[in-house]
Amino acid sequence: MACGATILDAEGVRLTAEEKAFFRAADPFGFILFARNIQSAEQTRALCNELREAVGRNCLITVDQEGGRVQRLRSPLARDWMAPLDHVEQAAEQAERAMYLRYRLIAQELFELGIDSNCAPVGDLITPDTHPFLKNRCYGTDLHQVAILARAVAQAHLDGGVLPVLKHIPGHGRAQVDSHKELPRVTASLETLRSQDFAVFAALNDLPLGMTAHLVYEALDEHPATISGQVMAMIRSQIGFGGLIMTDDISMKALAGTPAQKAAAARAAGCDLVLFCNAELQDRRAVAEAAGEMDGAGQARADAALALRQPPVLLDTEAAEAELTALMGGKVYV
Repeated sequence: MACGATILDAEGVRLTAEEKAFFRAADPFGFILFARNIQSAEQTRALCNELREAVGRNCLITVDQEGGRVQRLRSPLARDWMAPLDHVEQAAEQAERAMYLRYRLIAQELFELGIDSNCAPVGDLITPDTHPFLKNRCYGTDLHQVAILARAVAQAHLDGGVLPVLKHIPGHGRAQVDSHKELPRVTASLETLRSQDFAVFAALNDLPLGMTAHLVYEALDEHPATISGQVMAMIRSQIGFGGLIMTDDISMKALAGTPAQKAAAARAAGCDLVLFCNAELQDRRAVAEAAGEMDGAGQARADAALALRQPPVLLDTEAAEAELTALMGGKVYV
């Protein structure tokens, strides 16, 4: 039986009775945690257990733990990481190994708390126009280097028993405004996009999960990628991404309409899952209803992604930290 085509969140550090009943009925594919949901290790594990009990299965629980500004877990539950771009630049020629170790340690932190997914790596290319909200979350300006580093980040997660979510398909780096607040429009030619931005994601098209970008690519469509059937078809056919695709958070201001309208539009465009965060229970209900259940193709992609959840490869934490510290010249954390 197909589950609901949503990823939802909880209001606090434990589920309310009303939330438990709602999640049981809506049966979302998975959940996402925020800083407000994380108080202690014991509490976080208990919340993850409650979420899974509510839907009656070992569902996916994800989080945004890039390091730097976008980091929901912080000390003492997790290491306080520098921004990804600062890490890449400091590691220089050793960036691939350093990024692997960084995210292998992050994966261990998440797995130990019951979190089995992370919204990383970031495959967006830095351009002269990249908005500051995104720039230091990226890995560089060269598509080949970014693809290599994103691959290392993804593998680090998989080795740690955590599923990576590649973002933001098909490329967010040319956004000149913050999509949390308004809709970015990209005017670059299709030739430029295919040879640069889209090429990174084509090199990573075998990864199990991806997240859309709330951007208009004028060379393709007047609708934002998340709700554009043309862009979503291009992601599948030309970029060749075969994994499960979730939206970026549809509560962001880049998308117009009610939450239910946004959810329905994203599903109609071809997104497998609707990510909806930071909203009242009534809006979560409306989104769950509008998103409906996953279709057969989406459920198959979901099953394939979940099958990649494996017990972590044994990690010598002290050795990994020592190696990373050496690669980084002694400066690893904020």
